[in-house]
Amino acid sequence: MTSTVQQVIEDALKASQLTYSQHAGAHGGPPGLIVELPGERKLKTNTILTIGEHSVRVEAFVCRKPDENHEGVYRFLLQRNRQLYGVAYTLDNVGDIYLVGRMSLASVDADEIDRVLGQVLEAVDSDFNTLLELGFRSSIEKEWEWRLSRGQSVKNLQAFTHLRPPTMQKKQRLADESGDGT
Repeated sequence: MTSTVQQVIEDALKASQLTYSQHAGAHGGPPGLIVELPGERKLKTNTILTIGEHSVRVEAFVCRKPDENHEGVYRFLLQRNRQLYGVAYTLDNVGDIYLVGRMSLASVDADEIDRVLGQVLEAVDSDFNTLLELGFRSSIEKEWEWRLSRGQSVKNLQAFTHLRPPTMQKKQRLADESGDGT
């Protein structure tokens, strides 16, 4: 049954034109497939589909353990879990954030794979910046300061312009007005 389920999954991934590779299994665990889900806020989410005896396990890394505001981050994750299909947010043993879920072997078909992987992509892409802002706000503010003070590119911080330090905003505005902006 495992090889049949794997073939169904691979056919669905090919039909959806998703990039995937074989995964040998870590630490003696079962093998699986690593699927690259392309996003906008988080550019790529690697999702592991592991075929077990009774189910297919779905696991996607979302972001590392928050530096701050743990209560706010965890509240957001728990509230968001109520809206998700087939997967839920969880933490690993060091506190990194993952989406995990299971599909029974009998339910695995192209439509169900599309639904579950679509949910993973929607959740990660919709929630990524919120999680960064909630759990890494101070780091983002420091990164703004550091880059602006050195004239470095701030392209990948554009989603967080509201976290730009106010003193730096004034300096940047003056630089923009004089034509020296970065």
